[in-house]
Amino acid sequence: MGLAERRRTLGYSQEKLAELLGVDRTTVGRWESGRIAPQPPQRRSLAVALEVTLSGLDALLTQPRATSQGSTGQQSSDHPGAGDPDEMIRREFLRILTVSGALTALPFDEAEALTDGVRRGAPADFMRMNNHLWQVYQLARSKGSVYPIVRDQLSTLNEALAADTRGNSRPLLNAAADLFQLAGEVAFDASRHTDAAASYSLAASVSKDAGAYDLWACALVRHAYVDMSEQNYRQAAQILAAAKRLAGRGDSTLATRHWVAAVQAEAHAGLGDQAACERALDQAEEVRDLTAGSTNGGWLRFDGTRLAEERGARYVQLGLLDLAEETLKKALAQTALASGPSYRRRGAVLTDLAAVGAKRHDPDQVVTYGREAIQLAQASSSGYVARRLQALCEEFGPLSKDRRVAELGAEIATLSTP
Repeated sequence: MGLAERRRTLGYSQEKLAELLGVDRTTVGRWESGRIAPQPPQRRSLAVALEVTLSGLDALLTQPRATSQGSTGQQSSDHPGAGDPDEMIRREFLRILTVSGALTALPFDEAEALTDGVRRGAPADFMRMNNHLWQVYQLARSKGSVYPIVRDQLSTLNEALAADTRGNSRPLLNAAADLFQLAGEVAFDASRHTDAAASYSLAASVSKDAGAYDLWACALVRHAYVDMSEQNYRQAAQILAAAKRLAGRGDSTLATRHWVAAVQAEAHAGLGDQAACERALDQAEEVRDLTAGSTNGGWLRFDGTRLAEERGARYVQLGLLDLAEETLKKALAQTALASGPSYRRRGAVLTDLAAVGAKRHDPDQVVTYGREAIQLAQASSSGYVARRLQALCEEFGPLSKDRRVAELGAEIATLSTP
């Protein structure tokens, strides 16, 4: 048994255990994945909370390492060191992102000094490539596969920013803000929330400099998702309120304000405000009244096709189980959610249907939908679906005594959330 399994056995969510110990939920997650170890002052409190001795705690903490090491005893990639390839790529990615942020803020003569041997790139070329990358990202079974391409595009963007003799023109800033948001999406799917938040913050800053209100609003919406993934719904609601005001100053023919409303519905549901959630969903539904061209296939993709699954997910949050099941089953029947087109979207809906079963204490429903969601998470390597499934385990309660549900929980525990 590892640390996560022990926590679940005692009925603690990551949030509850973090609250007991006075740490962030992400800290508990890092302990459980083996990325970091508890500091000496935290060890005794953690052992008490988990009802084990200090030596027992050591066994729980070393379990993830023991199961992921080969016969040579080499360290697993779950514990990246200075020479770990994934961690080296990540550091290079963050370095490039940091340089990009600096170059967008500097006039040409200063930016030029940071980079030698640069080549020019037209803003229109970057926008076309960005749109292509968004399409690749949307269609990719494994979102992480887009990571190296986005990194290369950021490197090319740096060169163009440094060579822009006009002092970073508005079109080039728009291209930068667009690409920063895609970089954040890739990081978010890989559960690298700090990296995602940094990308979205840069995107918001550059959008502000460019006077691009819709880009700016979309960057804030994506940042709100980071907060909601940590169940910080009140903070997300504040960010979304700002995004709504920005969208109101943007292009009224775009779907930005409707996407803001759809995400506000999630924050309201998280806060238990059903009336506000329903109002926001109704505002999001108005996207259907817009003419064609309200999305751009890139940083703004909200066209209303996801509203059924979004509404169903909100009903699950609010505990409206009959409405949730009816709505989610309709969503699952859509062509866009067939088993091939979108692993991540289908996996999320299946997880929500399993959650309905858990709340009803129906092990058959939990296992039926949960098992297919696990298969999709494994096939896509999606950290997003894996996180949703791990949250599902916290709903099991007494159902954990059912052998099939316990086996499902054990399978979910093996899923990777980088």
